[in-house]
Amino acid sequence: MKIGELAQMSGLSASRIRFYEAQGLIRQVQRQANGYRRYPPQVLQTLQIIQCAQQAGFSLEELKQLLPDTVTGAFKHDELLLSLRRKIEQIEAMQLHLAQTKAHLLELVDNIQAKPDGMACEANANRVLASIKP
Repeated sequence: MKIGELAQMSGLSASRIRFYEAQGLIRQVQRQANGYRRYPPQVLQTLQIIQCAQQAGFSLEELKQLLPDTVTGAFKHDELLLSLRRKIEQIEAMQLHLAQTKAHLLELVDNIQAKPDGMACEANANRVLASIKP
């Protein structure tokens, strides 16, 4: 398929597809006599993997470990599993950090809302700031 068809089917721009090709994320494709790129149908699946992996937080370098080899088309099983497990650990660490941050912010909101009756906003702000633990 031509790059325009691939772009339409994948939802990516043609320039993004060419970028992925230049980065070695998709196989170099042969050009026809008129200079047009001709992509095999498998490239659409590869682009879907790239999009999904980027949404999960994988960098382009990490993606290179996830995708099939651009020469043989084979997945690197052990490297794939290692990369996926490492990303899961990173996500879990991020989730823990976010949960702690959320709890801290909820505590701050409660503290602000617990303003004693008749206390001015500035005095309440000073009270809340004094209670914040570094």
